[in-house]
Amino acid sequence: MPLAVGTDAPAFTAKDTNGNTVSLSDFAGKTVVVYFYPKDDTPGCTKQACSFRDAQPEYQGKNVVVLGVSADDQAAHQAFTAKYNLNFPLLVDTDKTLINAFDVDGGGYAKRVTFVIDPNGKIIHVDSAVSTATHASDVLNALGL
Repeated sequence: MPLAVGTDAPAFTAKDTNGNTVSLSDFAGKTVVVYFYPKDDTPGCTKQACSFRDAQPEYQGKNVVVLGVSADDQAAHQAFTAKYNLNFPLLVDTDKTLINAFDVDGGGYAKRVTFVIDPNGKIIHVDSAVSTATHASDVLNALGL
């Protein structure tokens, strides 16, 4: 079962699309959307990523950061980002540290689950019934933003 609402989000550090080190603590004071997805450049994952890409101005205007996570490597993330002009970081989790910490292991890939973490590090929303095409707006609606 994915982590529940009210749980402290696991502190994490990972490399992003460009090899930069990203930690949850980097976003203290912001709301953080961490969405796990199975694989770069597949139909559902592409729809989901593009929904977040298209909604980035709205997210940034509300002090919300989006981070995508899969077990793909940095090269796959770079290709996926370039192909679809993604404007938010994808985190590399080839060793499944984050996938395991958030309990979303789907047996070799990440289950499609999204967590929203409040500015204090608490999980305030979990979505495991993701509609890939409308996911970004669904998350904003769930948060009343």
